[in-house]
Amino acid sequence: MTMTVAATFLCACTDREETPDRDSFVYSVDQFADLQILRYRVPGFEDLSLNQKKLIYYLSEAALQGRDILFDQNNKYNLTIRKLLESVYLTYTGKKTSSDYQAFEVYLKRVWFSNGIHHHYGSEKFVPGFSEAFLKGELAKVDLPAMGIEGGLEEVIREIFPVIFDPAVMAKRVNQEDGVDLVLTSACNYYEGVTQQEAEAFYSKLKDPADPTPVSYGLNSRLVKEDGVIKEKVWKVGGLYSAALEKVVYWLEQAESVAENEAQQAVIRKLIDYYRTGDLRTFDEYSILWVKDLDSRIDFINGFTETYGDPLGMKASWESIVNFKDLEATKRTELISENAQWFEDHSPVDKRFKKEEVKGVTAKVITAAILGGDLYPATAIGINLPNSNWIRSVHGSKSVTIENITDAYNKAALGNGFMEEFVVDENTLELIKRYGDVTGNLHTDLHECLGHGSGKLLPGVDPDALKAYGATIEETRADLFGLYYMADQKLLELGLLTDEEAYKAEYYSFLMNGLITQLVRIEPGSDIEESHMRNRQLIARWVYEKGKKERVVEFIRKNDKTYIRVNDYQRLRSLFGELLGEIQRIKSTGDLEAARELVETYAVKVDPVLYKEILERYKKLNLAPYKGFINPVYEAVTNEEGEITDIKVSYEEGFSEQMLRYGRDYSHLPLINP
Repeated sequence: MTMTVAATFLCACTDREETPDRDSFVYSVDQFADLQILRYRVPGFEDLSLNQKKLIYYLSEAALQGRDILFDQNNKYNLTIRKLLESVYLTYTGKKTSSDYQAFEVYLKRVWFSNGIHHHYGSEKFVPGFSEAFLKGELAKVDLPAMGIEGGLEEVIREIFPVIFDPAVMAKRVNQEDGVDLVLTSACNYYEGVTQQEAEAFYSKLKDPADPTPVSYGLNSRLVKEDGVIKEKVWKVGGLYSAALEKVVYWLEQAESVAENEAQQAVIRKLIDYYRTGDLRTFDEYSILWVKDLDSRIDFINGFTETYGDPLGMKASWESIVNFKDLEATKRTELISENAQWFEDHSPVDKRFKKEEVKGVTAKVITAAILGGDLYPATAIGINLPNSNWIRSVHGSKSVTIENITDAYNKAALGNGFMEEFVVDENTLELIKRYGDVTGNLHTDLHECLGHGSGKLLPGVDPDALKAYGATIEETRADLFGLYYMADQKLLELGLLTDEEAYKAEYYSFLMNGLITQLVRIEPGSDIEESHMRNRQLIARWVYEKGKKERVVEFIRKNDKTYIRVNDYQRLRSLFGELLGEIQRIKSTGDLEAARELVETYAVKVDPVLYKEILERYKKLNLAPYKGFINPVYEAVTNEEGEITDIKVSYEEGFSEQMLRYGRDYSHLPLINP
């Protein structure tokens, strides 16, 4: 999966505004802390058939019903804390201009945005700007038993306040520091009472190296130790998270009734079977059916999917997206997928690690209709699934670029001054302005469709061999594949680019981000821990160091500011190819030590002097480094007999309104899920 972030604007306490028309659509809605809230449009929805609209409506409901699952996965106290904070927000009668209340409101919005008390990207715990006395005083006015919180206020203060206020308690949701127990030092809720060594040993015993079709062990469960026995609590109907999954299944059943074709019906039916059984073989069967469903206009992801939230990279967070194909824009990605074998054959990696036959690589450009779980409010701009290596090898994969999301990012960033501040000169700036959107989307296409779909593991190599470094290595591999081919004549031959200089816009933007501008997302004194950020710095820092003698890429000082300058774009491309070859070798052979050395050497540490300068320059722009979205609202229009005659989409709802409504309408789990 590929992610991106964007830019800024500060709003008053109220979020509501009038519905914008198509020509004056307001993308930027709210800003607080380091976050900006945007809207995205759903162009083309009105042109869909009634059955297609109903399908999107039902799938959207299924996407929202699992919201509490992610909160609980991110931390065992998240649901309780969210409920407490929302109760205070709804009952507060004091001065809203007080510093405590304003800090409280920002904190609550951050919890909403990040699906919990830890930063959605950096993973560190938020530090409240309000006092313990303020929260204690407001909670004293709340009916705690009516909320399902037993034990009274003193019990809340004893158990919950340290989680909120003590920086040392559950400090990191996902810890990636080398040399420590990643399970014990991570605050996510995937493990209870077990160590990293015990978790790895538990799953190692389940794996059969000779099995050519292994399931994704541990994907849909919490691993716990009870009475000295280590076992899994499976997320399924009748198991952990049952109350939410029952609602998901209900809406999937409605969706099945209006599916576009038998293939899509089979996909939905198999997903329901998986939720009811929790069986990972059934999940693989569902994934294969989903990959093969190529004729449906409407598509969706719903389930336990990506493993970035697990420090061991095994257990998946709950996420969902509902979308439909952008028919015109998909012509671009179809060209890429039709030529997948050519790209694989000409890849600069050892022949042993290439696929002899690329199967089932499909790509499309989509319009997101709803975002849910770990894709909301912050979302990816591109997705490639399934993650199972053997399914990808035998049956292929689907790749998507989410164009209405990238369009919203681009529209919201117009004229914000970011590029003017950090790009080295006017010529480079003009190149990025002319080709940046095109090459950015194309790099996402190449990353998702070809990068993740390329290469193979050697026989007997455990897909989890790279352990905590696996996600970073995989994202590095996909990005490098895309970067290497951005400068290839093949893209000009296919008509995907029209200017042989265009690729330089993406090369420069990528290096500027990896070496300089992504530093604004790092907390002072912290290392880089998020997999995508590590990936970008690994690539950028490696090519900088390897090309240093030739001055391929260099840091320069101009007007007392630091910039990067690319002096030799062709040599830069060859360096991307060299690194891709090594990354693919590491992936294909499961070379954990080589992965550790690369990541720890190039991807983790931050230059404190450069960091300070970049942060100061960025602050002057009044921008927010992270972006997320408000979902549109879908409303079923019915006749006197109760039959749905249309589905209307609107964009009026504000951020706080949406979060409170979701908390009211889609909260099905107990506050603590044992």
